[in-house]
Amino acid sequence: MRHILTLWIPIFFITFSTISTAQVGEVQKDIPALLETYNKRSVPYLSVQDLKMDYDQYVILDTRKKKEFEVSHLPGALWVGEKYSSKRMPKLAKDRKIVVYCSVGIRSEIFGEKMLKDGYTDVRNLYGSIFSWKDAGYEVMDVNEIPTDNVHVYSKVWGRFLKSGVQVF
Repeated sequence: MRHILTLWIPIFFITFSTISTAQVGEVQKDIPALLETYNKRSVPYLSVQDLKMDYDQYVILDTRKKKEFEVSHLPGALWVGEKYSSKRMPKLAKDRKIVVYCSVGIRSEIFGEKMLKDGYTDVRNLYGSIFSWKDAGYEVMDVNEIPTDNVHVYSKVWGRFLKSGVQVF
């Protein structure tokens, strides 16, 4: 029995480290590959360029942690937090045009799914979220609504996806 464990333990660790390396490898790709891996496209995407052209047509909801929002956010965005709660939502008509965003678009898809289940009918997920917005050269605001180059990148791993601006952890 002891010999069997001696053989299986190294095999387990080699297998586990290979799987972990493959997952980290996926994280090292670009935003389109990341979204293809983690999102289901259950909330229709809106490109940063399309949002910029029709900015005043949307209510923009930031679905990140408060600390991330305070570092920077899209102009006029409302902070709603990561976890959807109909009680914490601003009073919005269910048919209002809404765009949700986070760092790259994964957390915001989850939030948007819950909004759709709650009866909202026109919810979009900002493709690439605040990282793609900033990388496109568009302005982000700090907690005092002053333009800033800072972007909270959530972690060093996720920070690799931001190509412009100043990374804040």
